[in-house]
This record gives sequence, structure tokens and C-alpha cells, in this order.
Amino acid sequence: MTLFVWRGRDARGMRCEGKLNAASRQAARRLLRGKGIRIDRLTPGAEPAGGSTHRIRMADTVLFTRQLATLLKAGLPLVQAFRIVGEGLESRSLRHVVAVLGTAVANGMTLSESLRRFPRQFDALHCNLVEAGEQSGTLEIMLDRLATLGEKSEALRARVRRALQYPLTVLVVAVLVSGLLLVKVVPQFAATFASFGAELPLATRAVLSLSDLAAAWWYHLLLIAAVTGLAGRHALAESPWFADCCDRLLLKLPVLGGILAAAALARFTRTLATTFGAGLPLVDALATCAGVTGNGVYRRAVLQVRAALLQGQSLTDALGAARVFPPLVLQLVLVGEQSGTLDSMLERCATFYEAAVDRSVDSLAALLEPLLMTVLGALVGGLMIAMYMPIFRIGAVL
Repeated sequence: MTLFVWRGRDARGMRCEGKLNAASRQAARRLLRGKGIRIDRLTPGAEPAGGSTHRIRMADTVLFTRQLATLLKAGLPLVQAFRIVGEGLESRSLRHVVAVLGTAVANGMTLSESLRRFPRQFDALHCNLVEAGEQSGTLEIMLDRLATLGEKSEALRARVRRALQYPLTVLVVAVLVSGLLLVKVVPQFAATFASFGAELPLATRAVLSLSDLAAAWWYHLLLIAAVTGLAGRHALAESPWFADCCDRLLLKLPVLGGILAAAALARFTRTLATTFGAGLPLVDALATCAGVTGNGVYRRAVLQVRAALLQGQSLTDALGAARVFPPLVLQLVLVGEQSGTLDSMLERCATFYEAAVDRSVDSLAALLEPLLMTVLGALVGGLMIAMYMPIFRIGAVL
């Protein structure tokens, strides 16, 4: 049975909502229609009654999986392991989830069925591997693999985030400092220059004009920036076409595009190695891996590879036809297919690209640090020089 959250209107046209357990979405619709409810929204796998949960960090979910795997390896029963892990968690939301999971397992549900009631915290990959572990009697091994996969994914995400945060932080600081100078400092100079009665240098006049514009329109500029940011975020979430365009553009950026491509390849190969090594059919494993690449270009390529496999192609040929996977991936996959060690070859490939991300992030930081400092210094210094040029001229005349 799966828990569904529904929203709709009753026979009188009044809005109503609630939750119910049903074997499938169709069964849930039949039950609601039998009660005279016209359904507006029916969401499977929502959190069960007993309190809503806020977003849970990926790091907390990985920690929970690692602790659960460790306790199961030590021979503790699953229900007792849930109780011990729940007592040591700092996140209140995750403690609630673990308590509900423990209750569901104690009442006879399998762990995979319980996890599917929390799709925001445990994705399809997590649930499928847990189900494979339950069926094969290797649940603790699967949980250990999931924890390892999550730890490596978090480490990779942190490296990419580190590559993006530094230049963005410097850019924001540069804009804020420049705006503060234009709005607060430059007008003080303008009042002084007005008493000179002489023509100001071109650079000074340009800065004064820019200051007048910023002082008169700064709130409009902030509003435009906020609206643009919100609209862009909404478009990324709601428009697949816009999101794909952004993904393609990011991959074409110098240095940063290479980091994002290597990160996508590392996620794909690591996840495919884990799922295929856990015994999932290759076609099912590819369907699961498509969503973890983090980039629309590679997501479509993985789905294209899966479709080619369904038509009888080998994995190597399908990857080559997608035209986004580099020769190293194709060579290692070919060796893995011929030798029956596909999962280990994919692991090697993932390790290589994770190391490539590390090297690229370090190189990017070494390249950007002096460049950004130079740009920031030239921007702020240029503004100040433009303001002091009339004073220098007066000093030279005197």
C-alpha cells in the first residue's frame, strides 16, 4: 500500500483534501470517485500523517544510511537499528522520518516500501537498491554502497560548488563596493568639484554621470535584478527548454565547462557502477542514472543510450553514438563488457574524473584569484583615480 495525498472538491463543490492508502494511483482515484470527490491533485509517496517534514540535507541522509548499514553489519535487528540511529540524529525532520520508517517496518512493511513514502528524502535510486538488497539478502551491503555513493557525490558537489562560489563572491563584492562608492562617496566629490568653475576631465565627468544615474535608479536596478533572478529561477524549474539551453551554455564555458562535464561523467559512471554492481539490469540502471548527471545534455544522452540498448546495441556502441562521452569512457566500458568487469571499469572511470575535477578546481582557483583581484582593484582604483584627477590638476597648477 502507498500513501497518497489528494486535493479536490466534494459533491457540493467545496474544496477538500486528505490522505489515503491505496495499492496504486488508479485504485486511489476509484476510492475518491466512489466518495463523490472530483480530484484536482493526487500525489503518491507523500509523507504519512504524523507531522510534515522540512527539506533534509543530503549529508544527513547519507549519515543515516551509513549508520544503519553499520548497525546491520553488527547483527542488530532492523527495528532496533532504527531506534538507535534515530536517537543520535541532530535533524528533527530526519528524526521524524526515521521514527515513521521504524514504525512502518515494525508493522510489517519492507524497508524499500517504507522509503518510497518519502520521495523527497529517498530517491528512486535509493529505493531500488534497498529493494535489490532485500531480495538478495544483502541489505547491509547495499546500504553500505549507497552510503559510499552518497559520500562521494557530496564530496564532488562540494568541489564544484567551491569552483563556483569564489568568483561569484568576488563579483558580488565588486558590484556592492562599486555601487556604494557611486551612491555615497562620489556625490561628496561632486559638491567639491562644483566650486572649481573649471572643466573636469572626461573620466571624472563619466563617473559623475554614472553616479547620478545610480543614485536616481538604484532601487529600480535592484528590483530589476531581483525580478530577473526570480524569473530565471522559475524558468529553470518550469521550462525544460530554458534549462537545457543553460546546461549547454555552461558546458561551453572555458575551464568551468570542463569541470561541469567531468563532474557529470563522474556522477554517471559512479552511479552506474553502483547500480549495475548491485544486480540491477543495465537498462533499469541507466534509467536511474539519467537523473543524477546534473546536466540536461548528459541526461538526454543517457536516455538515448538506454533506448539504443533496448534496440539491441552494446553499451559501448550506444555510448559512442551519443557523441558526448569521451574516448576514455568508451575504452573502459569496452574492456569491461569484454572481460565481464563492467562495474569495476566504471569505478575506475569515476575515480579518474573525480580526480580531474579536483585538479581543475585547484587550477581554476589559482588562475582566478590574481585575475579577480586585479579586476576588483582596477574597478575600485579606477573610480578613485577618476575622482582625484581634478584635485591633482589643481595641485599641479598651484
